[in-house]
Amino acid sequence: MKTFKMILKAFVGLVLLIFLVYVGIYLSHFYLFPKSPRSTAIFENDHLKVKVTYYRPYKKERLIFGLEEENALVPYGKYWRLGANFTTKIKFNKMVSFADQTLEKGTYGLYVYPYEDYWTIFVHEKTRGISYNEPEQDGIITQFDRPITTLDEPFEQLTIDFRESENTLQLSFAWDTIMVHVPIEKIFIN
Repeated sequence: MKTFKMILKAFVGLVLLIFLVYVGIYLSHFYLFPKSPRSTAIFENDHLKVKVTYYRPYKKERLIFGLEEENALVPYGKYWRLGANFTTKIKFNKMVSFADQTLEKGTYGLYVYPYEDYWTIFVHEKTRGISYNEPEQDGIITQFDRPITTLDEPFEQLTIDFRESENTLQLSFAWDTIMVHVPIEKIFIN
């Protein structure tokens, strides 16, 4: 009986050790030393606050956008979580027009299907998780196409930021030699 208890304790200890190693690897990979660091882009004025939380992968001399046969990191026509690690999230403090699509105040997940001349951008109710796979279709809030702009100088790291001019606010996505803009407007309700 003592031998059985010792074996059982050793087994439970081994399972616990394996679990702790796994958790340690997970935490260090995604939180302590991520290869794609977490970043936040924030726009704020008197009436509107928009916050995007995402993870910023590096180009590292890889082909980023292109054909699957060319081993592109983000192949044309395939799901991309618009960053790395966890779901890219966007949060609005007011109702907005996002690429002419009305979105209520709240937090949403973003992902895309990139193509050679445009991106199909999806706004989804899923805001948590690692997002290796495309979220469920029934959670799609809206989707729309946005043209790409080709840049002369590449962005080494995925960059999401806001570009504001006198009359417009745009959310911009840039990586490698591709940039995509999405217009944002606050909806005023009387």
